[in-house]
Amino acid sequence: MALSDTLKAISDPIRRDILESLKEEPLTAGQIAEKYNLTNATISHHLKELKKAELILETKVKNYRYYELNISVFEEVLIWIKSLGGK
Repeated sequence: MALSDTLKAISDPIRRDILESLKEEPLTAGQIAEKYNLTNATISHHLKELKKAELILETKVKNYRYYELNISVFEEVLIWIKSLGGK
C-alpha cells in the first residue's frame, strides 16, 4: 500500500461517497453511476483511483465487474494514524 495514494484517493468527496456506498454491498460501475448521476467516464476515473490506492477490490462475474471495499487497507491506515499518537 502506498499511503500517499490512499490519502489522495480519500481526499475526494465523490470517492468517499463511493466507498460509503460499497459498505452496504458490492456494486457494478453502472450501479454506482446511477446512484451518483455521473457519467461512465467519471465513474471509471474514480474507480481507477480507488483501485490504485487498493481501497477497493474488483471481481468479474460473467459480463459484470463488481467493486467492494478492501478492508485491510483501511486497517493499515488506522494503524499508521494510531502510531502518530506517540507513547
